[in-house]
Amino acid sequence: MNVERWVWVDRMGRRCSPGFLCSFCIFALVASPLQARFLRAKQARRIPRPRIGCLPSSTLGVRYPDPFALGNHSYDGPGPREGNGIVYTCRGGHIDLTHARKATDWTACLAYRIREAILASRPDFTFKMREPSVFHVRIEYPANWNDLAASARDETAREVSIELGSYFAYTACTWHEILTWFGYKALGFYPEYKSAFSWEDNYSNALGAGLGAMALHDPDHEYNQAVTVALNRELARLGVQPKPAAWVAGKAVHGKWFTGNFLFYRMVKRHFDIGLDDSFVTPWLAPGVPGCDEPPPEDCPVPTLDFLKQHGFAVRFEIESREWEKTKILPIIYPNGPKGRIEPVRHFGPIMDYIRAQAAKRYGPAVGDPEVETANRRFESPCTTNPSSADVLDLSVLAARWLRDETS
Repeated sequence: MNVERWVWVDRMGRRCSPGFLCSFCIFALVASPLQARFLRAKQARRIPRPRIGCLPSSTLGVRYPDPFALGNHSYDGPGPREGNGIVYTCRGGHIDLTHARKATDWTACLAYRIREAILASRPDFTFKMREPSVFHVRIEYPANWNDLAASARDETAREVSIELGSYFAYTACTWHEILTWFGYKALGFYPEYKSAFSWEDNYSNALGAGLGAMALHDPDHEYNQAVTVALNRELARLGVQPKPAAWVAGKAVHGKWFTGNFLFYRMVKRHFDIGLDDSFVTPWLAPGVPGCDEPPPEDCPVPTLDFLKQHGFAVRFEIESREWEKTKILPIIYPNGPKGRIEPVRHFGPIMDYIRAQAAKRYGPAVGDPEVETANRRFESPCTTNPSSADVLDLSVLAARWLRDETS
């Protein structure tokens, strides 16, 4: 789909789409870093709580929360009515709120720890998420770092830690997708390959990392409240649709982006855009969703390390894979020599090229192409599905009835 996208350039020379990035750039510029509100120390001592993601399809078992009543975000415990699952937006496509919240919370968690390390002038540190992998960070400080006033160091540490937290969180979420493509099972038995690089993953992760930075820059709300406000605002701006639309959008691409239902589900389209070429993720939009009127997709920016130069910092970020899947991944980037660590800025490109080639062999050369036929297609709301139709035995229709019953 060829669409024209208006862009502007921020103070660092990066292009901005007129939506999420620009709202974030403006927010970050007007909010003083000294006003940034980090996690409380008690919160930051605990890693973000786990959440179970969903497939973006119309298959049985997918959760569709009410996007207009998502409740309050909760970093460190099951909050009251924190809505999670799949929603649909006109300009961002399907969004998995669990992926977005995960990236948001890890941004906040890592920002706190990075700030502590920078204020202590530590040259390196490591962190882990829920996978066995260990992430190694080495920091080079400005030459005059120790000569700066304490207030200047604190202000810089706040800004650098927020942006680094966002970058690390998004990159680690992308690493999870890479691991699951090669067979990693977080629960030890449940196969996650079928959802690796599903069409909403990368966009949800990028959105969540940006929301985390936005929430930390919010001077008026503590973290959980700030995320709640930012998430609701961004979903509304992206054109979030009522609850049934997420099912309708999934049904619209049944047979095109995925086949089968429930236990026999097979994803035949994979979204491999992680922002390597232009630092943006372009969403896939389902055709014919009522209320959307075929708007252009809105690119979501991915965090990068470009901002470090203006602060005089340099960072080396590496992944030490401790999963069995490393036996498949490391030979891609170390074919002839000792197997070392993975440096995302250098190695994610070759790894993604390898994955695309594998996907093309398994699913055909159009595996990364979201185009679907829309002419003469009609998509009904699941709330008005005719029980006597020929689709009555389709499990996705049973899911629609469940959705209708829950809504009524």
